[in-house]
Amino acid sequence: MAAVPGSAGHAGYEIEDELRAAGAVRIAGVDEVGRGAWAGPVTVCAAVTDFSAPPELERRRGPVRLTDSKLLSAANREAFAELLPGWLHSHAMGEASAAEIDELGMTGALRLAAVRALKALPEPPDVIILDGKHDFLGSPWRVRTEIKADRTCVSVAAASVLAKVHRDRRMADLTGCDEYGFAECAGYPSPRHQAALERLGPTEHHRLSWSYLDDLPRWRHLRKHRDPLAGEGQLSLL
Repeated sequence: MAAVPGSAGHAGYEIEDELRAAGAVRIAGVDEVGRGAWAGPVTVCAAVTDFSAPPELERRRGPVRLTDSKLLSAANREAFAELLPGWLHSHAMGEASAAEIDELGMTGALRLAAVRALKALPEPPDVIILDGKHDFLGSPWRVRTEIKADRTCVSVAAASVLAKVHRDRRMADLTGCDEYGFAECAGYPSPRHQAALERLGPTEHHRLSWSYLDDLPRWRHLRKHRDPLAGEGQLSLL
């Protein structure tokens, strides 16, 4: 199948084609969302294509092509999220909760969420493309890291969009959290979110090992601290 080239405006298959030339058959693009949020899980999507041309959105100003979710409007992300599952060969989501982030640290939580996504695929991939320069998966997975892969690589761009839309919807649906504005901020700091934290304190969905609690005198006692002598996964409540 002929390669679909990328450009500054959309993703292509150049990276996947390099890996296919080296013998890979099933290639999973992996991307995460929620790393910098104060509340909610970190969410990872693993997406496997059949190397066909990805769907495009028809708009009056011209077609909108698949790229990094951050470069798409909310409406276009939602539209792609409806099209991509039927087009992809397979995809799966994995999450690590706020409590697991507190327990494991972000690197450990990212790995947990990614492994959950990869193990939920119908077949294990031969190689994984990770957005960025840090391999948070490690052995036994065969990993290719690529900076800005969510912009240039079709499978990672698809994972980026699906992970973003999935997590945004999940955060908007959390019950009892209307005061925090999660439907708008998805757990990231915003004026409304910060005001609610000062007034009401953290919910069960908040990450209690994060330093924002140091700036909330009424709730500072809830901060969880990782013991540097006991390993990344050990927490103490100080």
